[in-house]
Amino acid sequence: MRVEIDNFDNYRKSCREFLESEIVPEHQRWEENGLVERSFWEKLGQSGLLGMSVTPEFGGLGKSDYRFAVILTEELIKSGVTVPGIVAHNDVVASYIFALGNEEQKKRWLPELCSGKRVAAIAMTEPSGGSNTADIKTVATRQGDYYLVNGGKTYITNGINADLIVVAVKTEQGQQGQGISLLAIERDMPGFSRGEPLKKIGWNGSDTAELFFHDCKVPITNLLGRENLGNYYFMSAMPRERLSISTVAVASAEHILQSTLEYVKERTAFNQPIGSFQYNRFMLAQLDTEVKIARIYLDNAVDLFNQGLFSLVDAARIKWWTTELQMKVADRCLQLHGGLGYLRDSTVGKNWLNSRAQTIYGGTSEVLQEIISKSLGL
Repeated sequence: MRVEIDNFDNYRKSCREFLESEIVPEHQRWEENGLVERSFWEKLGQSGLLGMSVTPEFGGLGKSDYRFAVILTEELIKSGVTVPGIVAHNDVVASYIFALGNEEQKKRWLPELCSGKRVAAIAMTEPSGGSNTADIKTVATRQGDYYLVNGGKTYITNGINADLIVVAVKTEQGQQGQGISLLAIERDMPGFSRGEPLKKIGWNGSDTAELFFHDCKVPITNLLGRENLGNYYFMSAMPRERLSISTVAVASAEHILQSTLEYVKERTAFNQPIGSFQYNRFMLAQLDTEVKIARIYLDNAVDLFNQGLFSLVDAARIKWWTTELQMKVADRCLQLHGGLGYLRDSTVGKNWLNSRAQTIYGGTSEVLQEIISKSLGL
């Protein structure tokens, strides 16, 4: 089934129909196994949901308007389908290669990323450091027409399934944050291995792993962009990644709140719907208002992004605020579900667990507040 993309309404409708018929029936099994099968990616590729912003000459649909990505995320959330892996594949790696890759690299990698024949990941975080790229210790040493890569990465989304991984490496010693480069490391390259899937408390269908490089031989033709400019590339691409996470946050908060409103109108205690108690009514009124503000904030951010006016600080603000709100909404709504909410297989319980990662990956809330405060001259 190929999604219709001639307008937003048709695109939303066809996304929903595709997910309900092709993905949802299999997804519970994938969550139980802790790994989505390759058929997941192939179906997404056949439907046209991968590499949407990539131009047709490289296998994409050429839809650069970010509102299409927002619709896909919203429908993924509503259907309960794993989101982080798709964000990493679409909004991070595919956009990196489309923006930084030379003609040969684009022809070599993008068509298979858009078709789902290859799965992508990005590897920045290391065991000894988190959001700060200046702490990178994975080293790539130039030797003729290839690099020797040594080091390791951890908490890598799509780490098990990935066939193409954009890896941040140190290629030159310099001041903090300098000397970083991006190498595309492929599945079968000698010296590359991965650990067992990491067991997480949420997003169970999204595989996460540690990656290891021991004298991993990477051709210089796999260098993305220019050597030693990796940190600049990160800063340029970070707004899109954080906007993606913010989209997940707002869509999740809306979905959790809507399902909770339906529940509290039906569930009774002391001979009345639990939603009719004043404390619960007022709390839900507050959450409803905050979530609607978040939607307006997100729509404005998407508009700025489409105009090329969405800054690194803008991205830090919205990612921090919306992900913290998502956690708050999930926590309050789980409380309203009582014992039902604490069951692992309950919708609100899953959303509560999934929400917790949102304030961590893509820049922790603490790091984001550092960025915001520095923009204020503090």
